[in-house]
Amino acid sequence: QVQLVESGGGLVQTGGFLRLSCAASGRTGGGYAMAWFRQAPGKERAFVAAITWSGSNTYYTDSVKGRFTISRDTAKNTVYLQMNSLKPEDTAVYYCATTKTSTSAGYLRLVSQYDYWGQGTQVTVSS
Repeated sequence: QVQLVESGGGLVQTGGFLRLSCAASGRTGGGYAMAWFRQAPGKERAFVAAITWSGSNTYYTDSVKGRFTISRDTAKNTVYLQMNSLKPEDTAVYYCATTKTSTSAGYLRLVSQYDYWGQGTQVTVSS
């Protein structure tokens, strides 16, 4: 019912920057929040950032605070993740996700909270 397509990944050096985009299509009405997760090789999928459609409240995992910024363009049904001061530890496949459930902020960090997922975009940070 909802399709999510990520783009903007690539290979950058330590200290570089990238902007990821996630375009939503289909039955997007009623969406509550969108988020970015990432998964490094051999690791579990981990929360990065989330933003609510109403009020534009943002949430971040501690390791990216001050470096990453999540934003949205409601008219375009698109969410962005601006990533600055990239580190090798940021290397992962980045996934966009959306939930239609209004919930407490803490639950937005959980993979199980989200209904739809994109295919992912690779981000590689070289040292």
